[in-house]
Amino acid sequence: MNNRFSQIAIHLLGCFTFLALPYVFADDGFARLAELPDNPHEQRTQLSYLLTIAFFYVNFYVLIPRLYFARRFVLYVLASLSCFLLIESTLAAINRRGYHPPASPSFSAPPPNAAYRHEEIPGAYPSPPPHPGQRQPGLPSELAQTFFLTLAGFLMALALRINSRWRETEQEKIQTELSYLKAQINPHFLFNTLNSIYSLAIIESPQTAAALVELSSFLRYVIQESQKDRVSVHNELDYLRQYIALQRLRLGDTAQIEFTIEGNPGSQQIVPLLLISFIENAFKYGVSPEEPSTIRIGLRLEEQAIHCHVFNKKVRVFQPTAVASGIGLTNTKARLQLLYPTHHQLRINDQADRFTVDLSITLS
Repeated sequence: MNNRFSQIAIHLLGCFTFLALPYVFADDGFARLAELPDNPHEQRTQLSYLLTIAFFYVNFYVLIPRLYFARRFVLYVLASLSCFLLIESTLAAINRRGYHPPASPSFSAPPPNAAYRHEEIPGAYPSPPPHPGQRQPGLPSELAQTFFLTLAGFLMALALRINSRWRETEQEKIQTELSYLKAQINPHFLFNTLNSIYSLAIIESPQTAAALVELSSFLRYVIQESQKDRVSVHNELDYLRQYIALQRLRLGDTAQIEFTIEGNPGSQQIVPLLLISFIENAFKYGVSPEEPSTIRIGLRLEEQAIHCHVFNKKVRVFQPTAVASGIGLTNTKARLQLLYPTHHQLRINDQADRFTVDLSITLS
């Protein structure tokens, strides 16, 4: 609703600015407004600007969507020319109504005793009134003004509409790509989580039931929250806590896991399931029952930013499903480029014995 009111306010401001142009650049400025009720020329000027605004909106909302975008270019050109002729004929009719030829002054003979001087007496020999078919003075310039204004409205509407159509197309493309990425992330996440619970069931761990409870919370979050464009940072952090708690249940004392959060999330919003891929990757490639495993996850919250640091030692992985984890990282990078193109910094340090991720996102 606020966006709609903002658009209306912008349109009204633009119209008033356009109507004020002839007075802004005039020598006497806005003093000419006082002549508007009695001056036909000022009335014609204002009417020409009003008709240009009307043509702009007809072109923007009717002609371009129905003819230009439908590739009916001949009809579009004919309709635009018809609008120009209609505007010009309307202004010409007002010109004819407002034109009054000067009255012929009466001829008075000079006094009888006046000395004859061969000089021109103003008004003594008036020029004949213009022929009804003769063009009135100043009409070519007025026609040029009408053509210029109509052309300006035509080009402005066309440029704005094409730009709006291009932005809508790009937005639809981004939403389609994001939907595709989400469709890949959700099964990928479920697959990895079920694999973790399967590992608990294999060893008949008493923590299997608790892990299933955590899984139900994960699924509820993925089904309900991940469909939204933005979720609260607080909910996203709770989701990460649950995931790490599940991993601790599965791994027990075989891995050293450090998880810290600094700062207060407040009312910040973030894209859902954006950080989980980096954390998932750490557990998939940084845990082995035969080697010391260390995973460090740190989140720092600022007023308009979030910083994520994930570190894991590289170990020999015995999970046959680990090769699929690249899907999550690839999709997360793509989502960052689409959703935070100029508001994120991602640094990945892939060394022989360690893997580090540092991500900073500016939240709006």
